[in-house]
Amino acid sequence: MLIAIIALAAAGLALALATQIGVQLIQRAFPPQGRMIEVSGARLHVVELGPRDAAGAPVVLLHGASSNLRAMQPLSDRIAKTRRVILIDRPGHGWSTRARVADSTPAIQGRMLAEVLTRLGIDRAIVVAHSWAGALALRMALDHPDRVAGLALLAPVAYPWRGGAGRYNDVISTPLIGPLLAHTVTLPLGCLVANSGARGVFAPQPMPADFVRDSETLLLLRPREFIANARDLVTLKAAVVEQAPRYAEIKAPVSIISGDVDKTVSTGIHSRPLAASAPNARLIVLPGVGHMVQYAASDLVASEIEAMADRLVQPAATADKIAPANL
Repeated sequence: MLIAIIALAAAGLALALATQIGVQLIQRAFPPQGRMIEVSGARLHVVELGPRDAAGAPVVLLHGASSNLRAMQPLSDRIAKTRRVILIDRPGHGWSTRARVADSTPAIQGRMLAEVLTRLGIDRAIVVAHSWAGALALRMALDHPDRVAGLALLAPVAYPWRGGAGRYNDVISTPLIGPLLAHTVTLPLGCLVANSGARGVFAPQPMPADFVRDSETLLLLRPREFIANARDLVTLKAAVVEQAPRYAEIKAPVSIISGDVDKTVSTGIHSRPLAASAPNARLIVLPGVGHMVQYAASDLVASEIEAMADRLVQPAATADKIAPANL
């Protein structure tokens, strides 16, 4: 028995050491590309692209769970040609930190992001959000309506679903046991399954070559981010139960783009009911498309965002034209 305990302890120490070495190697391979902005309860990594003096509302891109701001790059590269674009690592993800792992809900993270906009001197923005961040963008429109000019939601989570967020996320969110696993086995095992896991999210579309590398997905396997991600997932269902009855209050225009064979976030459970609830919503369902719509239909998504931005400018332009006649 004593020998078994010693062997188990030695294996745990070896895995913990391997994890720390792995964290250092991953962070060297994928350093931050933007700047850090301090907000209440977090330090957020922000990348700014495009002309800062571009006309119209800036576009803020928010990634979903198990990822970072690089997951939105197919859109940022297109939109930034003509507009100011802000990419943000959500609190606890990528190179963003948060003081408390419990700060996992859309309401709390929405408050932090509204503070980022203030620090950047942005009054109102078009918020583009994928998957988990769909609930976050909706909460921002509810709690900070003056900051949200419009929403473009890609395969968004909006309503409660049957079941939970996965047994492993429940375990990782458990005190003591979760951190122990996150600091020992998560990174070695995660490296083995990263590619297959990503392929499952893209299905039925093929995963782009080198996606795991280009999206810096391995940053997720660092213990502090893995724990934060699990906490985001296990608290999300209760959060959407709370906010879903309020969606009819959203006055901003909402574009929803989802795939009809999305196995990660069901279009029938989330996007279709949301389109029926939000008063200014437009729904596009893409046939044969899965969860990663920003990759499967990046040109269409970018066009929808551009069209929304143009529609938002038109009322102001019309007002400018008629104002002199009323003086």
